[in-house]
Amino acid sequence: MEERGDDTTFEKQSALFALAVADVVLINMWCHDIGREQAANKPLLKTVFQVMMRLFSPRKTTLLFVIRDKTKTPLEYLEPILREDIQKIWDGVRKPQAHKDTPLSEFFNVEVTALPSYEEKEEQFKNQVAQLRQQFFHSISPGGLAGDRRGVVPASGFSYSAQQIWMVIKENKDLDLPAHKVMVATVRCEEIANEKFGSLMINEDWRALEHEVHEDAVRNFGRRLSSILDDFLSEYDAESVFFEENVRSLKRQQFLSKALQLVHPAFISQLGHLRDKSLEAFKTQLEQSLRRGEAFAASVRKCADSTIIEFDKGCSDAAVRHANWDASKVRDKLHRDIEAHASSVRNDKLSNLKATYEKQITAALAEPIESLFEVGGSDTWASIRKLLKRETDVAISCFSPALSGFELDQDTFDRMMQNLKDYARSVVEKKAREEAGKVLMRMKDRFNTVFSHDSDSMPRLWTGKEDIKSITKESRSESLKLLSVVAAIRLDEKPDRIESILFSRLLEGTFSIRDRDRGDSGDPLASSSWEEVSRENTLLTPVQCKSLWRQFMAETEYTVTQAISAQEAYRQSNNLLPPAWAIMAMIILGFNEFMLLLRNPLYLLVLFVVYLLGKALWVQMNIPGEFRNGILVGLISISSRFLPTVADLLRRLAAEAQGNPAPEASRTTHHVASQSFRSQVNSPNPVSSSVSSSSNISTENDFEYMSPQLTHRRVTQMEQEESS
Repeated sequence: MEERGDDTTFEKQSALFALAVADVVLINMWCHDIGREQAANKPLLKTVFQVMMRLFSPRKTTLLFVIRDKTKTPLEYLEPILREDIQKIWDGVRKPQAHKDTPLSEFFNVEVTALPSYEEKEEQFKNQVAQLRQQFFHSISPGGLAGDRRGVVPASGFSYSAQQIWMVIKENKDLDLPAHKVMVATVRCEEIANEKFGSLMINEDWRALEHEVHEDAVRNFGRRLSSILDDFLSEYDAESVFFEENVRSLKRQQFLSKALQLVHPAFISQLGHLRDKSLEAFKTQLEQSLRRGEAFAASVRKCADSTIIEFDKGCSDAAVRHANWDASKVRDKLHRDIEAHASSVRNDKLSNLKATYEKQITAALAEPIESLFEVGGSDTWASIRKLLKRETDVAISCFSPALSGFELDQDTFDRMMQNLKDYARSVVEKKAREEAGKVLMRMKDRFNTVFSHDSDSMPRLWTGKEDIKSITKESRSESLKLLSVVAAIRLDEKPDRIESILFSRLLEGTFSIRDRDRGDSGDPLASSSWEEVSRENTLLTPVQCKSLWRQFMAETEYTVTQAISAQEAYRQSNNLLPPAWAIMAMIILGFNEFMLLLRNPLYLLVLFVVYLLGKALWVQMNIPGEFRNGILVGLISISSRFLPTVADLLRRLAAEAQGNPAPEASRTTHHVASQSFRSQVNSPNPVSSSVSSSSNISTENDFEYMSPQLTHRRVTQMEQEESS
């Protein structure tokens, strides 16, 4: 069924007859007519629906709308629009009382299909027509196109039934409405409008403009497009001037509406290009303005205002005279894009600014705080608080003016200030936690420094006069101070008893090495928290402090033991006489031998000679120096040097007795030989070799002995006396 006029009685009668007789009625519709009031058969369907309800009982007829010359618009978008129009027509007709609440589905089953243009897609058109033909071949099958087929008459009675239906339709007065002149004007004006629309679609000027605007923004877009539309409207007016004026104006408006729908995507593309160019211009201007050092907020306002002005000029140039198209949505989109880019740049600038000052704070706090922790005195945290406040104030005083150019709201400004202060505090806390992790090493270093150096920072020599006990206590006290400093974070100046607890329990005897493994239910160190310190500010719990002190005591005990041993060794090395009890024992037990020597003076002479020889060997071989490195090493060294030394003494005595002192060269040669012999004896034992190679100096009798690796030995005062 295809409408060929506006409101002719015959067409409506024939349409109503087709709906009443047929199971499937095809309604041929041009794709571009969907939604139009006249070309989409709305008045015709409205009248037919109304009369059919009044003349016939409900009978479901399939209305198959065939959309021809389908465009790129998917059928899924066109079908809901068409169904909605049909439902509106049904809802808008006057219904008799009997069918007042009868739904559309009781009378009609609406189906929609689409066919492409025969001229453009001939093969596809033929294939889809063949498919549609197959649907009609099986239309009465279950699920086919035919409706419920209620009231179907046999073939022999169809002629009489059709005549009766036609008579009823002919006698209905509601179908006799339009005039012949209106019908002719409607058909002819529509044909002219369709012809001009088809010419517009293939017009070279329009196609060229459409191609250009898809690539980039076009200058004078609105003027060129308005000129093209004016040409086609003038042609339409010239060809339709003699038809009925109302119909001619209506069809002209419909043609213009279709033409504007055709060119509207190009207008949107033009606005899109203008928006993109405006946004890029804003980005460039903002970047250049910031490079010149201008304030951020002022730069954003200035660049945004100039960008919007240029965009408005472009929109005015793109405006089409025949349409009142609104560019406000694109303008708002440009506003949002500008704000988004400005916000992104602001966030980046603020992040970089924040990172710069955080880096400055870190550099200003990290090393000084580490140095303060190394000192570990009672005023360490006071110094840290003072340092933190000073550096934070310096950073804030520079950070605040830097933020003024962004014109932040007060809440954001205060939050960034507070974040910078919190970061400075976090730097201190981080360094404190790092120091807490290596406090044991710091304590041992502090102990060794205090224990091994005197008040003038000179290395201690354990000569026997030092009070090792008091020195040890002082060293441990300094180490314990360091432990108490890093036990908790004290940035809030709240008093605590950590230092007093640690000193009373660990240093002053309440907790000692002998009590390590003995539990104490009243021990304040047997806890996982300090009373005055929150868990967030706790670096080392009491239990951890106690464990670290145990480990510290165990690892420093060896140092104290070595000092005591060195002091005792020094005392023994400087005490050449035997103990008093040994002297008394020698006097009592050796009384008979002493009387024997008095009765026989010759023994005294022999003992005197032996004494002189022994004294010479003692001085010549530096016996005390050899035994300083150990008994075993000393015996090995003396045994290797004994015979060469005795031979050397005898040779010198013989030479002096003859009045010819031995030449220096012979003594040197003999000395080298004795060294060679001694090295051969010492080589099997690496310990003795290393010990004997060290220098040994004796302060007795103004005599000096150098190691075997040296080739020179001084002649002492004793030799001069013997030669004289």
